Amino acid sequence: MIRLDYTNMMSPPIEGGITPEEWRDIEGRFGAAHAGVEKLHADGVLGFLDLPADQALHGQITSFVRQAKERDAAHRLTDVVVLGIGGSALGPIALRTALRPPQWNLLSDEARGGEPRLHVLDNVDPANITSLLERLDLKRALFVVISKSGGTAETMAQYLVVRGRLDAALGRKGARQQLVFVTDPLKGALRSIARAEGIPALDIPPNVGGRFSVLTAVGLLPAALIGIDTAALLAGAGRMRARCTSARATENIAGAFAALQYLADTRHHRPIQVLMPYSDALRDMADWFVQLWAESLGKHREPGDAGIGPTPLGALGATDQHSKVQLFMEGPPDKTVTFIGVEQGIPAVEIPRLHEDIPELAYLGGHKLGELLDIERRATAGALARRGRPNMTLSLERVDAAHVGELMMLLEIATAYAGQLYGVNAYDQPGVELGKQFTYAMLGRADAEQARREWNLLPKSDPARVI
Repeated sequence: MIRLDYTNMMSPPIEGGITPEEWRDIEGRFGAAHAGVEKLHADGVLGFLDLPADQALHGQITSFVRQAKERDAAHRLTDVVVLGIGGSALGPIALRTALRPPQWNLLSDEARGGEPRLHVLDNVDPANITSLLERLDLKRALFVVISKSGGTAETMAQYLVVRGRLDAALGRKGARQQLVFVTDPLKGALRSIARAEGIPALDIPPNVGGRFSVLTAVGLLPAALIGIDTAALLAGAGRMRARCTSARATENIAGAFAALQYLADTRHHRPIQVLMPYSDALRDMADWFVQLWAESLGKHREPGDAGIGPTPLGALGATDQHSKVQLFMEGPPDKTVTFIGVEQGIPAVEIPRLHEDIPELAYLGGHKLGELLDIERRATAGALARRGRPNMTLSLERVDAAHVGELMMLLEIATAYAGQLYGVNAYDQPGVELGKQFTYAMLGRADAEQARREWNLLPKSDPARVI
C-alpha cells in the first residue's frame, strides 16, 4: 500500500501552509471535481481507469510476448527497441528503471536471466539512432513502433530509418518479422501498414491518451518482453483505482494530492511542484510525472487568456540535495516538494567501521546505505518544513510491480482531479499542435498548406540582433 503524509503542507505546523479553513473549503470543490471525473468516465472518455480490468487487452500483450519468446535459437531476442516519443517513451523507460536490476542493458545475458535488453529511442538525434543500429544484430532485435495516430513525425521518421535498414539487411519478409506496432485499433498509418503487410499490431484504446497509456501495450508490451510482471502492475493499479472512489479529499489519496497541489498553486502562489524520489529505481518516474502533469494541466481556459497550470519539476534524492535543494530551501517560496520514500526491500549494505579516529567518518560506520538515504529524505523534509517550505511524502512499502502500478494510477487519477479543479481539459494538448503543424509545413507534408502560410508570415531573423 502507498501512504501520503501531508502534515508539512498544512498550517500549522508550516507557516504559510494550507489553512484548516482552506482545507475545509476544498472538500466541496473536490466533491464536484470527483463527480466530474466520474461523469467523464461514464461517458467513455477516461479509458485509463478501465485498464486494470481489461483482460482482453492484456491478453493481446501476453499472447504476442509468448510467441516472441518461442523463436528459434538463431532469432532469439537479445534486444527490444522502442520507437516513440513523449508518453510512448517515458512510460517504458520508467518501468525498466523501476522493475529491472540497475544498468539492465549493461548486464550479461546470464545476469538478465536470458531476457532481452530494452532500448528506447525517444528522439530523432541521428547520432544516437545510428550508434544503436550499428551495434544491433538486426535478426535478433524486435522494434516496437508506438504511435496512436500513426502519424507522429518523430516516431514515423524513426520507423522509416529502421525499416530501411531492416529491408536492406533481411529483405522485406524478414523485416516484417522484426516489427510490431502499437497503435489505434482501427485507423492511422501504422494500422494500414499492419493490415497491408501482415505486421502484428497491438491496440491502444481510442479513449486512452498517450500520457495516460502506460498500462496499455505502450508500457506493458516492452515491460513484458523484458520479464516484468505485467499482471502485478495491473493488479496494483486496480487496487489504487478502488481506493479512489470517495468524494471526500481526506479519504481519497489521489484527491488529496490533487487538492493540496491546487491550493498551493492558486491560494499560496506555489506553482512549481517538485516530485523527488529517494530511490534510483524511481528516478525516471519523475520524468514520466512531469509530462503527465505539465501536458495535462498547462492550458488556456479560453482563447487569448494568460493561461494557467502548475510547473512540475523532477529531482532525485539524495543526489539533488547537492544542487536543487539549495534553491528549494532558500530560493523563491514558489514550490512544493513531494518526496517518495521506500520502506522495505532495500539491499542491506552496511557501511564499514573504518577510520574511526576521524570524526567526519566515524559516525557513519555501522549504519546502512539505505538507512542513510532514508534519513537524508526525512532530514530534508524537516529542514524544508523548518523554513516554511511545504512538502509531503508518498511512502511505498517496496519497489515492485504492484506498488509501481499503484503509484502510476495514483498520479493519473490525481491528474484527472486536478484538471477538474483547474477547469481545463486534461486530455488534449493544443499547445503542441502549432509546432507540429509548422514542422509538417517545413518538411513539405501535403496537408500542411495553412501552416505553411502562417509560417511564412512569421518574423524573420534580424541580422542586427544576432551576436
